[in-house]
Amino acid sequence: MQIDYDETTKSIAALTAGETDVVSLMATVVCELHHADDRFDWTGFYRVTGPQMLKIGPYQGGHGCLQIPFSRGVCGAAARSGEVQLVDDVDAFADHIACASSTRSEIVLPVRDRQGALLAVLDIDSDQPAAFTQADADRLGEILTMVFGRL
Repeated sequence: MQIDYDETTKSIAALTAGETDVVSLMATVVCELHHADDRFDWTGFYRVTGPQMLKIGPYQGGHGCLQIPFSRGVCGAAARSGEVQLVDDVDAFADHIACASSTRSEIVLPVRDRQGALLAVLDIDSDQPAAFTQADADRLGEILTMVFGRL
């Protein structure tokens, strides 16, 4: 099963309407996304908790890394650069942090509030190589802007 972005976006919009608590929003978004697509093996947020530091937030899947500095891995690259990281083969990504040995590909998107401040990154791992496309990046980005861009 692959995600129906139109339906998932509608569902997330309805579930998050009026909510302003960041952790509650993250938990809801992660739950909806994770169960919407078989490619999504691990789905979660890494929250900005201090200077140049990400810590695990709400997630679905196996255990994740507890903290990731901006200087390391795919999540750190997204936080540092402010750009989506679309990685077809994690083994070919210099400094990839293997939180799970089953991960083959990954997409990480920056999460920003209305003022453009970085709140977190959304990390989705797949046990399939080259599982994500630019279309996934675009549609996931739209969901993140809809939910967190109003804060």
